[in-house]
Amino acid sequence: MKPIASLSLDLDNKWSYMKTHGDAEWESFPSYLDVVVPRALAFLAERKLGITFFIVGQDAALEKNREAIASIAAAGHEIGNHSFNHEPWLHLYSKDELIEEFEKTETALLDVTGKRPVGFRGPGYSMSPTVVEVLAERGYEYDCSTLPTYIAPLARAYYFFKSPEMSDEEREKRKKLFGKFSDGFQTLKPHMLDIGDRQLVEIPVTTMPVFKVPVHVSYLIYLATFSPLAAKMYWKTALTLCRATGVQPSLLLHPLDFLCGKDAKELAFFPGMSMPIEKKLDLVSDFLAAYTEHFDVVNMRAHADAFRSGQTAAQTAKALVI
Repeated sequence: MKPIASLSLDLDNKWSYMKTHGDAEWESFPSYLDVVVPRALAFLAERKLGITFFIVGQDAALEKNREAIASIAAAGHEIGNHSFNHEPWLHLYSKDELIEEFEKTETALLDVTGKRPVGFRGPGYSMSPTVVEVLAERGYEYDCSTLPTYIAPLARAYYFFKSPEMSDEEREKRKKLFGKFSDGFQTLKPHMLDIGDRQLVEIPVTTMPVFKVPVHVSYLIYLATFSPLAAKMYWKTALTLCRATGVQPSLLLHPLDFLCGKDAKELAFFPGMSMPIEKKLDLVSDFLAAYTEHFDVVNMRAHADAFRSGQTAAQTAKALVI
């Protein structure tokens, strides 16, 4: 049997990228879900992959997005919570603000998909002890908001460089965007978070074992703009290291992995958006083919359930030995 791994897609909409970038036009909530969702669903169906879509509550609350979001659940994919307002400074929220954020998202997702989320990923990997506390109190089963990498400060510096018109106030909100250098010391393996008498499974977004550099698909596409062969070798090395170190990887997709600059001109400055869509989809296909060759790829809830079952089995075995 192949070891387990998971696959998810953070369904950040056009407006959420524009908001994070400081573009005031985000306030009209421009959307590309009518383009990216059918394209991603067809792509996944062809490969018989069931994944988790982390959906922003504000999108589910807008009538224009209902059909696209409902189609995700109808296709059998898991629905996860990606916050309501998609603000990467979620760690600055008070507990009352977080409760409201979660309530609004859960209500919107339940209304559109008929499913209440049991998993969460913070926008921009934004987390805090209060977020974890609220997740536990609301009965969530798992979180997957941590990104163990050393290069977060470099990614943040690049982001600010590409946003020269951003105000000091907006920069202050984003000063912890993507995390901090010390996040690279965190484990890549699923683990339990103890919150009072409750537990959450934490599944980190996988980075390359040992080196802790990113391996999510958007990063692989960025590398492929310089050399597709180098990007594929980089990914192969990551998979080999995961197998060697016993890491059950959790690979992350983004909508821009299924879009090009012609689909979203406002986001043409993002890495990889100049690549023709046919070439980009071929690359994503190759990356996922290698992934499924080495691992049994499931959605996030199935990954969390498998880890929880393994922990229970280990505890039972230990008790029997004692």
